[in-house]
Amino acid sequence: MSRKNETLTDFFLLGIFPELLYISIFIIFIIVVYIITFTGNAILILLIWVDSHLHTPMYILLSHLSLIDLALISTTVPKMVINFFSGNRNISKVGCGTQIFFFFALGGGECILLTLMSFDRYVAICNPLRYPVIMNPRVCLQMALVSWGGGALNSLINTIYTMHFPFCGSREIHHFFCEMPAILKLSCEDTSLYEMVVSVICIVFILIPLGLIMTSYMLIFLTVLRMNSPEGRKKALATCSSHLAVVSFYYVPAMIIYMTPHSFHSLEQDQILSIINTIFIPRLTPSFTV
Repeated sequence: MSRKNETLTDFFLLGIFPELLYISIFIIFIIVVYIITFTGNAILILLIWVDSHLHTPMYILLSHLSLIDLALISTTVPKMVINFFSGNRNISKVGCGTQIFFFFALGGGECILLTLMSFDRYVAICNPLRYPVIMNPRVCLQMALVSWGGGALNSLINTIYTMHFPFCGSREIHHFFCEMPAILKLSCEDTSLYEMVVSVICIVFILIPLGLIMTSYMLIFLTVLRMNSPEGRKKALATCSSHLAVVSFYYVPAMIIYMTPHSFHSLEQDQILSIINTIFIPRLTPSFTV
């Protein structure tokens, strides 16, 4: 079908689990989680930047992670809640593209930042004497800029390419926000080649960072096990375990959504995984302060 037959009508978000009974209760629960997450991350950012004693690489990077999570949950939840209570579930093509951009920019930035934070912990525990030299303020600033810039650049490319496809027929998005796989299903053209490209991009932004994170923490664990202080060993292991738990909860849903064939998971499963990634994972960020 030619692009001339494409209309410029809005998309229609079907919302979160449209057939679920007592969906209002679930929406209210999400609102409560959003308020707690937004408040917790905002307070954490404020405390880190107000207290000069916390102006260390670990806490500065943590403040950027909190800012990313605060923005990430705000990219999807407010629009979802407004659509649900207003009954108007339309979203313009520009609005949809904007939502995709911020979702991918923040998600990609978080992947990079989590990797850099694991490197910071590796240097702090495995090379403590060289830590002030390696993790100086300039390097810390560069890490933050790479996280934001890398995520934004990847997102810009993916957003432009996703939204350039012609959309015809049904404009119903089986999701609570404009998620790329759900959008691609509405295209009139064959998107299989682009989906292969997305899989390659996911290797760069998911598998490689995950491999680096696991390597960093494996080296950390080996170093911790050689510590003479039982209390120090216990605290270090507890901290690393909490960090790895957050990393696992973040990466596993992303790998399932973007790196496995769509036939392997249903639309409902995609929504559940997206809820974990975009709503509940940002709530866990303060665990990095353990």
